[in-house]
Amino acid sequence: MDKTKTLLALAALGQETRLDVFRLLIRAGAEGVPAGEIATRLGTVQNTMSAHLKILGQAGLVRAEREGRSIRYMADMTGFRDLLAYLMEDCCNGAPELCQPVIQAVTCKC
Repeated sequence: MDKTKTLLALAALGQETRLDVFRLLIRAGAEGVPAGEIATRLGTVQNTMSAHLKILGQAGLVRAEREGRSIRYMADMTGFRDLLAYLMEDCCNGAPELCQPVIQAVTCKC
């Protein structure tokens, strides 16, 4: 991931509803959540939610799969991993033990 894509992802997550959506999709895992259900769970109007999902998709943080007439959204774990990798790229300056607490905090225990 480069600086421009990182800034796009951080800007997408820098808005309250989009951060809530992303965290919801992270919790949902590979199963994802249908678009209408995302809006319902977060108490948001569906057309507004569509705009938020589009921004998260353009930032490489969510992906969509069509299921008949509906669309299911999932967190794009590759995009998320790339964002974390970019942010931690220069971490620790040769002292990896400094980064270990961060790595443990983001390691999935599922």
